[in-house]
Amino acid sequence: MSASLHDSGNPQSQDVVSLSLPTSPDARAKRKIATLLEDIEILKQDKATKNRKTTYYVSQGRAIRRMVILYNPIEDLVKENDRRCEETDDDSTVDQDRLQRGYIELSKVLPWLHEKLAKIDNEESEDMIKKLKRGADSARADDTGTLKDLVATWVNVEYSPIPLIMPGDKHHRGFVSNACGKLLCPAEWHWEDALVKAGIRDRTTAFIVSENSWPSFMYENYTADTKNLERGLMKSKLLLMGFKAIFTSPSSANEVDGEGDGADILENNRRAQRRSDHAKVKTCIRFALSSITSWRAVDGDFDYHLFWNNVVDFFEDAPGPAAQARVKELLEWWTRKVFGRNHRQDLTQDVISQMSVSALAVQRQQMEDAAFDSD
Repeated sequence: MSASLHDSGNPQSQDVVSLSLPTSPDARAKRKIATLLEDIEILKQDKATKNRKTTYYVSQGRAIRRMVILYNPIEDLVKENDRRCEETDDDSTVDQDRLQRGYIELSKVLPWLHEKLAKIDNEESEDMIKKLKRGADSARADDTGTLKDLVATWVNVEYSPIPLIMPGDKHHRGFVSNACGKLLCPAEWHWEDALVKAGIRDRTTAFIVSENSWPSFMYENYTADTKNLERGLMKSKLLLMGFKAIFTSPSSANEVDGEGDGADILENNRRAQRRSDHAKVKTCIRFALSSITSWRAVDGDFDYHLFWNNVVDFFEDAPGPAAQARVKELLEWWTRKVFGRNHRQDLTQDVISQMSVSALAVQRQQMEDAAFDSD
């Protein structure tokens, strides 16, 4: 009896009991296929979501080089803002101040970005910034390509050079071309002076063309007053045409002699007042007039990055209230030239009541009252 009990307690002496209920092989195969299809669908949805995010970030990034900052990496702007949050020391360099202004402008242009950066981890943040940079650099390439062709046409119409400047050719621009040379010539010199022209073309030490000079193309009528170099600066026809070509439409660039037509002024006039927008256009115009064939930061002795800084500083670092007032007046001039005047603030209720829509409403009510009285 004890032996029997001992044998019954040995697992090896017992038959293995299966808890599964028999099913058909076809049914099991169908369920496996269904599970795999569900997994595939989830993967497709994840891929679609990722593609949508990529498309969104790339499209949003196109605004950065146009409206925020042209050269500095986006990461540098983010790092500078983080530094200021972590350090209590108020001392900062000029370059750090520029980066912080860029980050503040970035937060205005992409208002979702600041909060998004606070919620995602470092890996996702790097991936997002990479996609934003792709869109930013793509837009810059598109804009420089557009202006390369358009500036050739504009210069041909303005100066009728012989030979004409070909839209697809950069080799015959720059100081090789009399027309482009006149526009690129530093404001303190006169291109018509044979000594100046020869000195610039021969790149002598007496005539170094660098970012430390305002090019003539930035001045009204392309001529500077050496006794008042601020007069007419940033008011050239070429700058207006370049701005409108990028920020409104290429066809609108031909309409700069008068004031804008007022289209979308309520929504868009802030764009004409962004300092970085102006710097972007001026830098791209300078590139389009030059003979360099690909985008880069330095052209001979001319540093485009420092030139960008000079333009932004002109607007951002005015020395006092009088200069700030002139900057404000200049930006209002740009708003008016690009988008036209707007007088909606003058549409008081008294004025509106005298207009035809209100007058008709009153007349219809009077006719309704008269018909009721007659009944």
